[in-house]
Amino acid sequence: MILYPAIDLKDGQCVRLLRGEMAAATVFGDDPAAQAAAFVAAGCDWLHLVDLNGAFAGQPVNGVAVAAILARVAVPCQLGGGIRDMATIETWLDRGLARVILGTAAVEDPALVRKAAGSFPGRIAVGIDARGGRVATRGWAETTDVMATDLARRFEDAGVAALIYTDIDRDGAMGGPNIAATVALARAVSIPVIASGGVAAMADLLALRDTGVIAGAISGRALYDGTIDLEAALRALRE
Repeated sequence: MILYPAIDLKDGQCVRLLRGEMAAATVFGDDPAAQAAAFVAAGCDWLHLVDLNGAFAGQPVNGVAVAAILARVAVPCQLGGGIRDMATIETWLDRGLARVILGTAAVEDPALVRKAAGSFPGRIAVGIDARGGRVATRGWAETTDVMATDLARRFEDAGVAALIYTDIDRDGAMGGPNIAATVALARAVSIPVIASGGVAAMADLLALRDTGVIAGAISGRALYDGTIDLEAALRALRE
């Protein structure tokens, strides 16, 4: 199982939100590229980047910070937040992103997901952010009537590289991930599923790994707070 350290970007800074609330942002640093380099120095194989402002604006906002990260590190990076058209997808992939994450677009413009996945095999992921099992869009500000599993199944044959499932009520709360819901999603589709939201301790990572059906896990606040030691976690997951 791959561990993806998260760098959430708000106003050019590294932050973590509590349950997706922009007003509940904790700033962990004002040099995202340096934070990315620190994660890579600890041995991570991937980085997970989120343009939080972009998710609300519907277009990239923290592009300077993302570009600085891409210039600083050599590991593959995936980015979500405000990417809702083919031109933006192409621009980011051309600038060095390994994978683009489409969230709101997956609900509002599924044809874009299919087109992008066909044009860029292995480089398009779908972000499924759910509150009470229902998908939320536009920076989690709007909750739809679409169920997470139903959305995932729509892209079963589209060729997307991964599904990133976030339980919004767990995100940033340090209360543990929603393993049951994540496992249910992973068993409902053949697409690799990455767990996000609530990972607070090494035990959470091991529990996700030991399900045998979850391909990856994203962790942010636990790494910043030090409740998970990144080097130790990576070593344990590789054993």
